[in-house]
Amino acid sequence: MAPTQTTASADTDAFVTVRDAAPGVRVVTLNRPDSLNAMTVELTAQLGLVLDQIEQDRDCRCVVLTGAGRAFCAGLDLNGYGDEALDDDLGRPLAALARQRDLAALTSKLHRLPQPVIAAVNGPAAGGGFALVCASDIRICSTTARFGVSFIRAGFSACDLGVSWLLPRLVGASRAHELMLTGRIFDAPEAKEIGLILEIVKDADLITVALAKAAEIALNPPASVALTKQGMWLALEIPSLEAAIELENRQQVITGLTSDRHEATAAFLEKRAPRYEHR
Repeated sequence: MAPTQTTASADTDAFVTVRDAAPGVRVVTLNRPDSLNAMTVELTAQLGLVLDQIEQDRDCRCVVLTGAGRAFCAGLDLNGYGDEALDDDLGRPLAALARQRDLAALTSKLHRLPQPVIAAVNGPAAGGGFALVCASDIRICSTTARFGVSFIRAGFSACDLGVSWLLPRLVGASRAHELMLTGRIFDAPEAKEIGLILEIVKDADLITVALAKAAEIALNPPASVALTKQGMWLALEIPSLEAAIELENRQQVITGLTSDRHEATAAFLEKRAPRYEHR
């Protein structure tokens, strides 16, 4: 997939951009910097389209998700989401439900991607932006990152966009409950202390560090990476050790029979870079 800018239509700005940063690595950037990358109907639609395209891209091995400017994503744009006409078409209750489903679908799309997603959090990540962080597979942030569930402080439930499922699994139920019930903002050091993020780096180094982690992932066969991502998240839902082991058994058999498994072994023994065919 060549470097692209994806737009909802030819006469709109690109609210989400995609570029090739390295072989097999795509950097997806939320691109409303003047609004702290707050989510509108256009940004939501464009991000959903980009994720759909990446899901089908067999050449893509890893995704880095970040924001333009000084923020990752401030959440829903409280100045207007931009789909007011939907209320006239569907009526307010059904329009609100359709809007909610479109936003929440981004969480599902991030999880469904066969490629791991590294959130490179370059500033505030609140509300819907925080949900995107939680839905990613690896989280790295800059020293200026700030986090907050925030839905509850806008008058809604804190249980939104999958956060009620994701956050307790990332940081534990007790910490998740406190963060969700207060809606308070917390900084990068606290996020690292509670296990939400992997690493804190200088702002200028954030993308470089995220890309280095993506390159580490790309050293492994793509099918093995995809099944590992799927298996790790499924293991959080599986009720018993025996059931998890049976899933692992099937993953091992499938990956062991791929051509790329033999290439990985050969490259290791020959001390060279692997040449995967994703088959």
